[in-house]
Amino acid sequence: MKKNIGFIGCGKMASAIISGVKNSSIGSDFYITGSEITEDVASAASERLGINVLSANKELVRGKDIVFIATKPNSVVEVLEDIKNELPPETLVVSIAAGVSTEKISKVIPNNRIIRIMPNTPALVKLGMFGVCKGPNATDDDLNLIEGILSSIGKCITVEESQIDIVTAISGSGPAFFYQVIEDMARAGEKLGLDYEKSLTLAAQTALGSAQMVFHRGETPVQTLIDNVATKGGCTFVGICEMKDGHSDELFYNVIEKTTQKAHALGKG
Repeated sequence: MKKNIGFIGCGKMASAIISGVKNSSIGSDFYITGSEITEDVASAASERLGINVLSANKELVRGKDIVFIATKPNSVVEVLEDIKNELPPETLVVSIAAGVSTEKISKVIPNNRIIRIMPNTPALVKLGMFGVCKGPNATDDDLNLIEGILSSIGKCITVEESQIDIVTAISGSGPAFFYQVIEDMARAGEKLGLDYEKSLTLAAQTALGSAQMVFHRGETPVQTLIDNVATKGGCTFVGICEMKDGHSDELFYNVIEKTTQKAHALGKG
């Protein structure tokens, strides 16, 4: 029997999950409905995603097995207050709102089981990365159900909720950081005389292949992968030395730290 899933909010992150699941091997196992705040936005989302999108959150949650809360973090409590009297107590609630703790959610809907996830947009191409943690009342079966759904469109790890803001910084925001690195490498190639699109293809495909090598390394440390390419005295070694002289490790630490702090602050509003 198909499970009924509702998404309150059909923005970029929710759309990536919806489209990814719909086009995955388990897409036929679910009936997905969404909601948006106005009829115009709902209509546009429905056409874009190919699902029924309502303009009433209260109507959306009725009879749902799973409800994803995919609104802006500062709107979560307001949305929950609006739907709490219509939300069945047996419905599993899954929040993708950055920075909003399950404790905060549970104060509004104390009778529901709650899971918190941090997704990312590559779910759209079935290469998503998800951090998942259990909240109040949630069971191992709930966790396994959500992990099963998410694993159909990427990789999934379970973390403690105290670590979820770090997940937000590394994988939730991470695609933008990698896009920036790819763009910077491509533009460098362009400045040196290579056509931009060719340079971009070189950078993007190299990033993709390098990531796959990390996953296929077995017990080999990542540093060994670096050393295998950066032979001492060679051209790659010169580039690695330039990165070290520029303190790339400090740069990326600061990027992840600042993003983590921002994710934590989002839920305080």
